[in-house]
Amino acid sequence: MELKETGDGVDSWKEVNLIYNAALKQVETKMQILNEEFQHVHQYNPIEHIKSRMKTPESIVKKLKRHGKESTIENMIEYVNDIAGIRIICSFTSDIYRIADMLRHQRDIQVLAVKDYITYPKASGYKSYHMIVTVPVYLSDRIVDTKVEIQIRTVAMDFWASLEHKIHYKFEGDAPEHIQNELVECAKLVADLDARMLMLNEEILAIGQGQNDHG
Repeated sequence: MELKETGDGVDSWKEVNLIYNAALKQVETKMQILNEEFQHVHQYNPIEHIKSRMKTPESIVKKLKRHGKESTIENMIEYVNDIAGIRIICSFTSDIYRIADMLRHQRDIQVLAVKDYITYPKASGYKSYHMIVTVPVYLSDRIVDTKVEIQIRTVAMDFWASLEHKIHYKFEGDAPEHIQNELVECAKLVADLDARMLMLNEEILAIGQGQNDHG
């Protein structure tokens, strides 16, 4: 495992680590502030919890090799979009798009790409909303626009995805057909559960609103 260092700009793994960690902290803090503001305005928290992680040098090198790129710091910054990753877990599917909109409206966040696996799930049944964004990291002598991958999903989607992840690694991406079929079935159950929970929540809110109107 070797990441070759380049001469210009960000030129060491330590510095890369520092910059991407700073970007993660910034996005995490932003989300916590938005969640608290939402609680203040709407008496409701759309975010259940936030997980953040840095990709290991090993998996960065693997990814570069898969794309036929040399393992340099430069290539890693250019071609690997998920070195810094944040996962935002929320209660309901409606929260996913609400949170994505909140992020879009942050002046210093630039959205580079979006993949909506909620509307268009993967064949495996995987559902999640992915955004690649850049945030400015302010160092003492310069500002570095840094990429962060943000995944937004419900608790149920996250539960399903973590099991799929385990199975993928256990069978190195080649799980027996009956297990793959069972996973797809579970994904349908998860989608149904999410839809029913959302309907139930909306009904509860409507009843509460009705009582307030009559109060």
